[in-house]
Amino acid sequence: MSADAVAGVCLLRPVGTLDSSTYLGLRDSVINAALDEPQAVLIDVSDLEVPASSAWSVFTSARWHVSTWPDIPILLVCPQPDVAGRIARTGVTRHVSVYADLETALASLAHSKLPRRRARIELPHRLSSLRGSRDFVDEWLTNWSQVRLIPTARMIVDVLAENVLRHTRSPLVIVLENAGSEVTIAVQDTDAAPAVLHETATGGANQTSGLAVLAALCRAWGSSPTPNGKTVWAVIGPENRL
Repeated sequence: MSADAVAGVCLLRPVGTLDSSTYLGLRDSVINAALDEPQAVLIDVSDLEVPASSAWSVFTSARWHVSTWPDIPILLVCPQPDVAGRIARTGVTRHVSVYADLETALASLAHSKLPRRRARIELPHRLSSLRGSRDFVDEWLTNWSQVRLIPTARMIVDVLAENVLRHTRSPLVIVLENAGSEVTIAVQDTDAAPAVLHETATGGANQTSGLAVLAALCRAWGSSPTPNGKTVWAVIGPENRL
């Protein structure tokens, strides 16, 4: 796999065979490229051998993982008409468009979405970093004139940061984004296990998990795999103000 920056997009060129042994690796590489938030992720599939047509669904799966956040377009570049037809027959093109060349794919991105503002911080794996994560949220949401979302964002970053401290040995890597009236809070860690929402009963009472609280506070949330672990994120908007 090679990766290049071209006109603000990430261009991936996988080489080899796409099958059950390489499916997850390719999917996670595409997801990871999208999490870096280029204008789009383009994949040139010219040198990809795909013995079973069903394996083309790897690109639909990658797109599903990033469809809510960071909502980066994933496009395929395929100059061979017969291969492009095979991809279309699998239904992949309902979610991931296929173009005959790079120039046509880039031209399709002319009408871009709202620009995103982004801030990132890495804090050490210690309890005092919880305060640092809340201060980070306060500072940037104030700078972006999203003060009314600060109480909700602080509660969400507390849940995400506490999960990292409790379940991993990772530093706290926190990413904030703002596009229009929408804010995303994301925390990265090196544990590949996905974040799962559940509730447990203790002593006859229901004890609500942190992720259940997060889900009640936000518009959408998810756990996206990365080559080195995962990113857990939550999107909030005006309706989520406290």
